[in-house]
Amino acid sequence: MTTTAPTRTADVCVVGGGPAGLALALCLVRDGHRVTVLEQSARFDRTFRGESMSPDGVWLLDELGVLAALRERGLLTVERLEISEGGRPVLRTEFDRFRYAQRFPMEIPQPTLLRTLSEAAAEHDGFTLLRGQKVTGLTEDHGVVTGVTHRGPDGPGEVRADLVVAADGRYSKVRGMAGLPATVRPLERDVVWLRLPRPDGWDPASYRIRLDRDRHALFIPTHPDDVRIGFNIPKGGLRELRGEGIEALHRRIEALAPELAGPLRETVTGWAGTTVLDIFTTEVERWSRPGFVLVGDAAHTLTPILGQGVNHALIDGWTLAGLLEAPLRATGERRRALVDTALLRFQDRRRHAVRISRDLQLRQERAFTLGGRVAVAARSGLYRALGSSGRLQERVLGRAYFQLQPQLGA
Repeated sequence: MTTTAPTRTADVCVVGGGPAGLALALCLVRDGHRVTVLEQSARFDRTFRGESMSPDGVWLLDELGVLAALRERGLLTVERLEISEGGRPVLRTEFDRFRYAQRFPMEIPQPTLLRTLSEAAAEHDGFTLLRGQKVTGLTEDHGVVTGVTHRGPDGPGEVRADLVVAADGRYSKVRGMAGLPATVRPLERDVVWLRLPRPDGWDPASYRIRLDRDRHALFIPTHPDDVRIGFNIPKGGLRELRGEGIEALHRRIEALAPELAGPLRETVTGWAGTTVLDIFTTEVERWSRPGFVLVGDAAHTLTPILGQGVNHALIDGWTLAGLLEAPLRATGERRRALVDTALLRFQDRRRHAVRISRDLQLRQERAFTLGGRVAVAARSGLYRALGSSGRLQERVLGRAYFQLQPQLGA
């Protein structure tokens, strides 16, 4: 005896319950639309994922109505950015100098962010979150995507929707199912991530970048009382590093941050406390096709520099929801045409901002790999010039952190 897989219907089916997918879902259900989110993970327990929220991202969370709840659950406000070269400071910027309603970055644990967005969406009729679901295929009708098939703990299922949104991250499988080609550009390094207890006297309100020729590390304050560290290794260099033993990892980090030697050696006694992020960027020429669209990392994978990925993911969800609000209220063939037009407008609206962030990141990636004496001296000179000029900071850092919210007094 055979049984028919259960079928759900929705206005929008979102594949992936990360920041982009849940921000989109929250916006749409607030406007009265039906949204089903399929998430592969069973819990919101992602580790070493984007926790750094830019000021624009903070502003958007306030617009979404969840910032107060996030503050209650715990976050960390960052007040400054510091860059050191060879143990000497070359740049320091205070975020208080920027003239915006939300001017400070924040560190928000991603499980907290996702749980808060999900709970806010669940307050509205029409929101469904299915966990532990693997999407197995797309359904189509004459070239138009009409839904997805999936499999979870209770067996197979199907969701039929007017729009399928792929928000399944930097290794998006659904993008391939839709036949949208992507150009993946590996960069020259990978990043080893780990976290330590924050030592006494370590300022919890500063982003730190430490450089020593062609080696560098990011030191990110993390709620409630840790330091998240990401340090570069050559692309594919993990096997060699592990072959040198855990002592080699200790030495590399201590060379950049000797004040962390104590907690480092006490906490990281083996490789189990580390994870490696493969650094690459992804560019997709077409983000959509009839009945289908990419958002977040599935559309435009970025690097960890300046923590742009999670912010662009949130902005994608918010922007797309605004463009879909009226089309999803239409009916019949007009609804289909208006939705597909909104998808084209979405890519056109978001592409320029993503390109600004990618170009800035790639310039920084190249700068961080410099090792020659002359090149390093030039790099230090550029950072000193940036640190001494408020106008340059407005131009360079402002383009990274303030693309969305209006400037006060403008």
